Amino acid sequence: MDADQLNLVFKAIADPTRRRLMDRLSVRPNQSLLELCAAAVAKGQTPMSRQAVSQHLDVLERAGLIAVTWAGRTKLHTLDLTPLRAAGEAWLEKHLGKGPET
Repeated sequence: MDADQLNLVFKAIADPTRRRLMDRLSVRPNQSLLELCAAAVAKGQTPMSRQAVSQHLDVLERAGLIAVTWAGRTKLHTLDLTPLRAAGEAWLEKHLGKGPET
């Protein structure tokens, strides 16, 4: 995994709102934007505008953390943890086993 992709993944998961969206998609894949917005309200969280949720989903999609399919005119989002696993492994591989610099 190259440094740019690694940065995209870590930037995407750095935001707590995006992590909540990932949590929702891990429980139930293939959710639309409207379903993801409604889930926040149902859980008593502060509601977000569709535009705000859409922007968070775009960041996750660019990082490869969600896959998108279409059902008619509805865009469905599904979690894909493959890039997160690869990023974690790449970062750990780079840093594990290195002792303190002397």
